[in-house]
Amino acid sequence: MQHKILIVDDDVAVRTSLELLLRKAGYVCEVAAAPQEALNSIRSGKINAALLDMNYALETSGEEGLELLQKIKILHPLLPVILISGWGSIELAVQGMRLGAFSFVSKPWNNQSLLSTLQAALALSQPDDTPDPGRKELNSRFDLDSIVGDSPRLVKLLQTLGRIASNDAPVLVTGESGTGKELVAEAIHHNSHRKKGAFVKVNLGGISSSLFESEMFGHRKGAFTDAYTDRVGRFELARGGTIFLDEIAELDPACQVKLLRVLQEKTYEVLGDSTPQQSDVRVICATNRNLRQMVEKGLFREDLFYRINVISLELPPLRERPGDIPLLARHFALQLTRGQQLPTVHFSSEVLKWLKGLPFPGNIRELKNLIERVILVSGKQSLAIDDFTEQYQGAPLSAHANPLDSPGMLTLEQMEKLMIEKAIKAFNNNIAKVARSLGLSRGALYRRMDKYNIPYESES
Repeated sequence: MQHKILIVDDDVAVRTSLELLLRKAGYVCEVAAAPQEALNSIRSGKINAALLDMNYALETSGEEGLELLQKIKILHPLLPVILISGWGSIELAVQGMRLGAFSFVSKPWNNQSLLSTLQAALALSQPDDTPDPGRKELNSRFDLDSIVGDSPRLVKLLQTLGRIASNDAPVLVTGESGTGKELVAEAIHHNSHRKKGAFVKVNLGGISSSLFESEMFGHRKGAFTDAYTDRVGRFELARGGTIFLDEIAELDPACQVKLLRVLQEKTYEVLGDSTPQQSDVRVICATNRNLRQMVEKGLFREDLFYRINVISLELPPLRERPGDIPLLARHFALQLTRGQQLPTVHFSSEVLKWLKGLPFPGNIRELKNLIERVILVSGKQSLAIDDFTEQYQGAPLSAHANPLDSPGMLTLEQMEKLMIEKAIKAFNNNIAKVARSLGLSRGALYRRMDKYNIPYESES
């Protein structure tokens, strides 16, 4: 189906330029020169998205644009609206985002960037009468082999991933540490038209502010002290492909401004070279922090937040998808045994049930480490709960963590042993007091201590 796009701008040259661009891209266009014309078009109910200029008055305050946006949202709350703003009025565009605009582009706009943003807006907003595809159908349509699981929340995320992978709109992947944000970013790249290009990973938490421009945009020989040779920046390495900016929340304010300009203008300058370079990359960012809260506290630029958050994918923690734990456990076991040329291992149903009950604060990364550690240390082909509990007990706990607080952390026998040891320590090896505190006879306590090989001092 052909989408109809409403172009609202009081400048005939802008309207004509946008209309030519969109028609060439296969869209049907409707134009409006003033707010009232735009509202009349919206009332027709046949508009799929709108490109909205912010200024319709000589004072260029943008108030008319914001007012028009609010009226459009009243008439058509789900209509995606993309604001058109000059670089000097980015703050105005941010106000529009707060009022419900999908995104914003700056004049002069980059054609490909505008089309990608529009494509993403349509993909995420248009109702689809067909049933949502399940995991098997998604696997047949997209390259998702690296992402394991079929829980409802994960499948919903993969459905969105499939819809937006084909365009170049920026994506923000959020979730706790160890949930697989990098794998999702790679899956977006491998299912995009850029899949033959490079996938360049950048850990922004490991780049100092003084080296940011050199690392990201490169430098020419002699650009600064110790610049003995030319250096190719990460954006150049990712040309034609995807750049993955991990730990985006760690970027300091000065570097945030530099990144924002590149994302906005689609150009950058190599240090020591005044010739602007085109940025031909798709940008995917990731963080385990709450960027919206950081914006509210003034720790992260709001305009940059909206620029990178055109499409948002939130990964659920492992504890909220326990049904995927057996699939992941078998997947990691198979990876390790094949890679190390080891015999295939098997998990008992009791082990899988026990694993599903663990909290896994380290998420998928913690599960992977546990599976690999148990296989390598035990050397067994059939793994039992004892093989896991021996290794899991060594997992680090936070300073305030109590293993008794979370069901599944310990087996009943481990809990009993732990309580006996705690009581012995608390009562300074006074067996009579220990037995009374645990509600046991002295003989029953001794039998349990023998069972768990707990040493005790003679009372003679």
